[in-house]
Amino acid sequence: MPIYNFSAGPAMLPPEVITQIQAELPSLANSGMSILEISHRTKLFENILNTAKADLRALLNISSDYEILFMQGGGTAQFAAVPLNLVTHSKKIAFIDSGYWSMRAIQEAQTLGFTTAILASSQKQNYTNIPKLDISTPLDDYAYLHLTTNSTIEGLSIHAIPNNLKIPLVADMSSNFLAEPYNINDFDLVYAGAQKNLGPAGVSVVIIKKRLLVSYSNITSVMNYHLTAQKNSMFNTPPVFAIYTVGLVLKWLKAQGGVAAIYEKNLKKAQLLYQFIDNSKFYTNNINKKDRSLTNITFTTGSSSLDEKVIQAATAAGCLNLKGHRSFGGLRASLYNAMPLEGVLALIDFLTTFEENNR
Repeated sequence: MPIYNFSAGPAMLPPEVITQIQAELPSLANSGMSILEISHRTKLFENILNTAKADLRALLNISSDYEILFMQGGGTAQFAAVPLNLVTHSKKIAFIDSGYWSMRAIQEAQTLGFTTAILASSQKQNYTNIPKLDISTPLDDYAYLHLTTNSTIEGLSIHAIPNNLKIPLVADMSSNFLAEPYNINDFDLVYAGAQKNLGPAGVSVVIIKKRLLVSYSNITSVMNYHLTAQKNSMFNTPPVFAIYTVGLVLKWLKAQGGVAAIYEKNLKKAQLLYQFIDNSKFYTNNINKKDRSLTNITFTTGSSSLDEKVIQAATAAGCLNLKGHRSFGGLRASLYNAMPLEGVLALIDFLTTFEENNR
């Protein structure tokens, strides 16, 4: 029986990448050493890291105005790193609040003593839509505007990015990074945890305009962007295996035709599942249609006990990890780049049968 992993993260990797890891694990490039053993100071790893940076730059058309960093930890670590690197305490931070992870970023900045302001929020609508930013709002007092391009828990995305803001734009792109096309030149800083579309947990990617790389003496070294850039992401021991896997995933994505090609596949997968849910009298999705996520599709039967029954039956049928986030409940199918169309069709078949048997 085929197994399909619909987890929101850590998420499934492309089977081709898993196969390559298995083949190379005992001896990387005939070195006699596993990727789990090699030093980050070796030429072998330096080539892995530099190739991953070059492939990412090519996939996203990242200009030479930007530096690419591989940082310790996930996206949550960047909630602290971003304000520490970009803000003097005389400036405030502006946020678009579109869900749970937006609020986590806001709370982390506040914990560090920064002043925050929410310029748009859909909290009163229970995060069923993307809030509209009033672009006439004066922004002179803000160091940057932070937004979350994809809300993993609620299942909605910002597909149209605000522009002409006259202040830096920062995006947490963790859960739809490389899944749909964004123009990196529209942003001043983008960060993404790896465990959705890139690789295993433990590393995050930061793409930052070089003009923002300022040397600060009061930032802990592991979070210091300027120092990380100076040391080519190897100030201390980086997550070697995670970066190696990211490099393999980037090669796989290039072989698929790049971001534009994978986006077309992601559109088809999401459209099929949303169409099924919309036509069902058993399952519902209450997210504004124009703001729906392509990567994290939330839905429910309307009954917590019945949702749990769906999860258990789905697991037995090979459709794993459909449980919604603990703070949101319901059901969630995450359709990241590695999820094949066959997995979505299998899920729809299962949900159809379950509906027929439990309507």
